[in-house]
Amino acid sequence: MTKPTAKQIKALTEVSGLPASDEVAERIATSIGPAFEGFAAVAGTLPFDLEPATFLAVQNTKAAK
Repeated sequence: MTKPTAKQIKALTEVSGLPASDEVAERIATSIGPAFEGFAAVAGTLPFDLEPATFLAVQNTKAAK
């Protein structure tokens, strides 16, 4: 888990359909950076899925049964 750059944030916002300006992408990257740095020591060792779309997919599969 590495701190995302403004360029990565901008690409993610464009893919999501909610594009952000360069300035906004930089502010997002700067504001969430400390959280990524704080979790760096335990990155890859946490016993849960950090990707929320997977959670929704599992919930929808269980609800359909």
